[in-house]
Amino acid sequence: MTTPLNLPPQGLTPTHEQICRHLRHTQQVAERAIALGHHPFGAILVGPDQETVLMEQCNIDTVNHAESTLARMAATNFTPEYLWGCTLYTNVEPCCMCAGTAYWANIGRVVFGMTEHELLHCTGSHGENPTMSVPSRYVFDHCQKPVQLIGPVPEMAAEIAQLQQRFWASR
Repeated sequence: MTTPLNLPPQGLTPTHEQICRHLRHTQQVAERAIALGHHPFGAILVGPDQETVLMEQCNIDTVNHAESTLARMAATNFTPEYLWGCTLYTNVEPCCMCAGTAYWANIGRVVFGMTEHELLHCTGSHGENPTMSVPSRYVFDHCQKPVQLIGPVPEMAAEIAQLQQRFWASR
């Protein structure tokens, strides 16, 4: 079965255990971002088998977010057909820039742990991170390809929020 745009199937659906494990991995990448002097956001790309981590990327700066940077690198290293079966995991909901970049890279599934709205509560409208009130669901609902979006993941949200609160309280 193919999608309306003749894309291959999106690969295996991740289990709940895989989702939580991969989201914890994004938290480790976010911790690395902090160690490098960047904001606490991390993303990983997982292959169609829902096990193999193909790439990971921490946040760089305000225009090179973890998700958009990872999606651009993935698009230069894998075919669009292969990426359609992959999953991009990120600790916090992708902003509209990152959701759009994942779409254009042809990544077929995006999983996030905590919403952008919840992030706003953690940052307290911090000037270094002016969150946008544009849910990634809105972006993906306006695309021609059916990107699967999973999130938020309630049991991960508190863990992710704790890292965010700790970081933004120190800024």
